[in-house]
Amino acid sequence: MRESGRQRVVFLDRDGTINEDVEYLSNPSGLVIIEGAGKAIRLLNERGIKVIVVTNQSGVGRGYFKDSDVEAVNARLKELLARDGASIDASYHCPHRPDEGCECRKPGTALAKRAAKEHGADLSRAYVVGDKSSDIGLARNLFAKGVLVLTGKGAKEAEGLVEPPDFIAQDLLSAVEWILEDMERTGG
Repeated sequence: MRESGRQRVVFLDRDGTINEDVEYLSNPSGLVIIEGAGKAIRLLNERGIKVIVVTNQSGVGRGYFKDSDVEAVNARLKELLARDGASIDASYHCPHRPDEGCECRKPGTALAKRAAKEHGADLSRAYVVGDKSSDIGLARNLFAKGVLVLTGKGAKEAEGLVEPPDFIAQDLLSAVEWILEDMERTGG
């Protein structure tokens, strides 16, 4: 799905969106994919839509684990998704603590903008899916559409959102179904 040479993109949060949210996940053996997530990502893949993971991993900045641990979990995630015929185009993570004030930590836009540049993605037609207000904040800061999933911390986050997302989905699969329908409605 290309228009004017720019690629459609869906940015996904990792923990609580694609896989179960385990506090400070650093061991690949603890990774459990949420039911339907592989199918959801495969649907995007089949339509030629870039799937890019953007995740906050403050456990690195807190000294709980290393960047290499995040990469090992991401490698395992790719292996598990491949079993469902799904693939992620790239993964980006912010290693900083919330108090460091970096621009790469969601809702900051640095990682998503870097990913868009490196992958030729069109941010004006982007979507962001996640289970936290920071994911919806990222969508707003990118002027993209934001989808809150009720998996992970999503149900609790939905109660306190100051700015509503464009859509609230039960899980990643229903989020992707809505995204694909929205692309059809808007001619994307």
